[in-house]
Order: sequence, then structure tokens, then C-alpha cells
Amino acid sequence: MIFEAVASGGCRSYLIGCEETCAAALIDPELSQIDRYVALAARDGLRIRYLIDTHTHADHFSATQQLARQLDVPVVMHRSSPAPFVDLRLQGGELLVVGRLRLQAMHTPGHTRDSMCLRVDECVFTGDTLLIGGTGRTDLPSGDAGALYESLFDGVLRLDPALKIFPAHEYKGRSHSTIGQELAENLRLQTRDRSAFMEMMQNLNLTMPTHVTEALRTNMSGGKTVAQMLSEAAATVPFVSLVELKACLESGKNELVVLDVRERDAYEAGHIPGAQLLPRGQLELRVNDELTDPTRRILAYCEFGRVSTLAAATLRQMGFQSAVALDGGMKAWREAGYAVKAGKES
Repeated sequence: MIFEAVASGGCRSYLIGCEETCAAALIDPELSQIDRYVALAARDGLRIRYLIDTHTHADHFSATQQLARQLDVPVVMHRSSPAPFVDLRLQGGELLVVGRLRLQAMHTPGHTRDSMCLRVDECVFTGDTLLIGGTGRTDLPSGDAGALYESLFDGVLRLDPALKIFPAHEYKGRSHSTIGQELAENLRLQTRDRSAFMEMMQNLNLTMPTHVTEALRTNMSGGKTVAQMLSEAAATVPFVSLVELKACLESGKNELVVLDVRERDAYEAGHIPGAQLLPRGQLELRVNDELTDPTRRILAYCEFGRVSTLAAATLRQMGFQSAVALDGGMKAWREAGYAVKAGKES
């Protein structure tokens, strides 16, 4: 078996392939690593046939949907997954055929209702059900401490103790463990009584994952992350540097309509001299009255450069093909020591 592990912070994803047929599966891919997965598959001569999420992730953004469009391959999850973009839904015991490899699904609810583990050869990909030295938490949506107890003690932990486990998260740099090692050393697994285990899991008092609401929203619905929207907008918009804008304003040639897309209070507290106020939230409704010449070159800016990127992309979609965004935003303009004007007048 060809095996590649990819770390992204504490997240772990795995590219596994059949050496004989070059067919491969990608398990728990993370959105920021898309180019890396594609490059690894190409380097190893693999063709990815399946994109698998072991559960609905709450702490990172899944890359399965975007990779499915890019590679034209199916997304695989357990049949309990709420995600509408899943193409192939597995039940416990069912197999995925990847060349000569056989990936067997085990339904292991507890961390989430749709959690599953995947066994292939001498490995078990445990998602967030069983971690090295820990287990998945059960205090997130659809988590169930009693179900996790059963998934562990009546399921995963009854497998061959020599099997290697590869979890979806690992924060201490360890590559893998074994079922036997976890039974012996994992402190959470030393609580064998079901009621005591449930009480322990319900009182871990863990902090919420970063971006938990956005991660659940996008992973459950197939919607876009804010970062995706910004990336897509940035791909369609040219940017102007602070130095270039300063030189343009000082030239007095009036080549640019400088558009401040922040809210009024931010504008009045300090804006680029000559800038016209048109808040992003009113852009589509007021653009025909405020920007009467669609051939003019329009530069949008905001505080940090993100909202203005979306605004410039919207202007281009509406026909203002010369719309650009300021690289860095008002914060960078101030920090550069350039002129700032306060008040209602441009």
C-alpha cells in the first residue's frame, strides 16, 4: 500500500493507494491542503478514486466537495451524514474497493452521529473516534457519550491489538499508535464502566474549536467558507499598491474614483483624501446613482482589504470592468504615514 500522511496543524489526512493499480483514496482532506494532495498523488503516480470524510468535521474545513468538482470523483461518508453533496453513503461493514485494497467501514457514532472508522490491511483510520492518548469529544452537535462508549468498547477496541491506528487529529507529532497500545496507555480508556465513562466525557470542559460554526455550516451544507469567497473574489480582481495610489492622487490627474466601502462612522473617523463613501452593504442598491460612468477606473478600499476585494469583484460582475482593490486597506495606509482626512467631506 502506498501511504502518505499530511499534517495541517493538528489535523491529519491520509492518501492511500494500491501499488499495483495506482488507484487511491483520500481520507479526511483539509481545504488548505488541496494543491498538496494533488501534487502527492501525481508524484506517486496515483489516481484518486474516492474522497472520504470519516465524519462531519467541526474544527476544520473539509476539502471533499471542492476536490470532487476538481477531480470528478465521488465524496464518501457514512449514510448518517447530513451533507447533501455526499455521492456514496456507506453502512457499517460495507467495503470500498480501491484497486487491490479493501476499505471496510465501521459505524462508530459518539463524536458525531455519522462517525465511522475505516479498516484496510493492518491499519485503522479512526477519524475522531479514537485518538492517540485520547478520544473524540462528545459535546458538539450530534455527539453522544454513551454511543462513543459502545463504539469504542464494543467495536474498535475489540479489533486485533496489533492494528495500527491513524486518527484525524494528532497534536504531539506522533505518526500512529496501535489498538493494544491505546488499551494499555490511553487514560480515557481506563474508565471501563459505562456510566463513569459518560460522566467523564460530559465533564471535560473543553474549549470550542476555532471557527466551529463556520466549519459545521460549510461541512454540513456544502456552502462556501469566507476564505473561499475571498479567494475566488481575489482571483478576479487586480490590486493597486499603497505607493501607486499615493502617486496617482498626488498627480492630480483624476484617473481614479476612490471608493471607501466601510461604514459611515469609520469613514468620518478618517479616510483617504478625496475618497467617496459607498458602504459595501449598500453597493448594489446605490451603484447606479453613485457611479454613473461604468468605464471609469474605480478603486475600492476598506479597513483591512478583505471587504473591498469582495466589493471590487461585485463591481466587475456588474459591468465596472476597471474596478480594482487597494492592497492592504486603510490600516496599511495609516501605518505608512500617508495623509488621512476626518469628517463627512471627501
